[in-house]
Amino acid sequence: MFTVKCLSENLQKVAIEELNEIPSRVEEDIENLRNWILKQPHLKTRTDDQFLLIFLRGCKFSLEKAKSKIDRFYTLKTKHPELFTTQTMDEKTVYEILKLDTFVSLPIPLNGDGPRIQYIRFGAYPADKYTFTQVISIYHTSQELAAREDDYSVVNGYIQLLDTSALTYSHVMQITPLIVKKMITFVEDAVPTRLRAMHCVNTSPVYDKLFNMIKHVLPERFQQRLYVHSTLNSLLEHIPQEYLPRELSGENGSIEELHHQGYKRFLAYQNYLKDDLNYRNIESLRTHALLDYDELFGVDGTFRKLDID
Repeated sequence: MFTVKCLSENLQKVAIEELNEIPSRVEEDIENLRNWILKQPHLKTRTDDQFLLIFLRGCKFSLEKAKSKIDRFYTLKTKHPELFTTQTMDEKTVYEILKLDTFVSLPIPLNGDGPRIQYIRFGAYPADKYTFTQVISIYHTSQELAAREDDYSVVNGYIQLLDTSALTYSHVMQITPLIVKKMITFVEDAVPTRLRAMHCVNTSPVYDKLFNMIKHVLPERFQQRLYVHSTLNSLLEHIPQEYLPRELSGENGSIEELHHQGYKRFLAYQNYLKDDLNYRNIESLRTHALLDYDELFGVDGTFRKLDID
């Protein structure tokens, strides 16, 4: 039986006008994507209606783009589980990090019905206890879970609001250009929801050092979506104050009010996450070529050789 969530009237209008969605054809479009997946010997992916619809909307209902994106999604999860899944971490560590609330989705989208705003406290974890790779793997998994619930992020995309006030050199030492390149590749090639903009606030010389060392791996289109704000007034030109979190003098929720948002979501999706281990690519069975990510990523560099005094 065909089972998908119904969009609100406003979001359905956007999906039709901007994502090329034809409501009367959605079931057929999903079935066409599912049939293609089932014919690919290397693909072991989820095929439920809602999951496939997320990819179709993220690709503006281009079946060919949806095929490519869902293939790359599972290719990267298979090749790099330490970054794009939590399967390499023990449950205790995952829950400890989630309870730090390093990232939350603010309750009201931009302008009331626009992109979802994510408030990310970059560096808000003890670097002597956890690694950047661990934190970012939990973030990517949270993104997958949130997409199943949040129609605003699926239809309108999302905005990242990065508060770097807690970032230290100890955090920077955990980040390499290769990690950043893999993250951006995942966002651009594989994730079905669209990153509309990234706004960095409360920056410092630590952030400047990090940015200078990774900017060479940032694609031009990504840099065009990146904004660094030295003042709150600069940020307000893009996001009105009422849509900012209280931590940034806004009215759109706070870490305290959204306490353990991610932790609660992970608990609710325990069975989903356990089942997720069953869905990975079998590259030896692939019958058609895909971008060689091993060649693309090349050899890692490290910040440990940098002079950061």
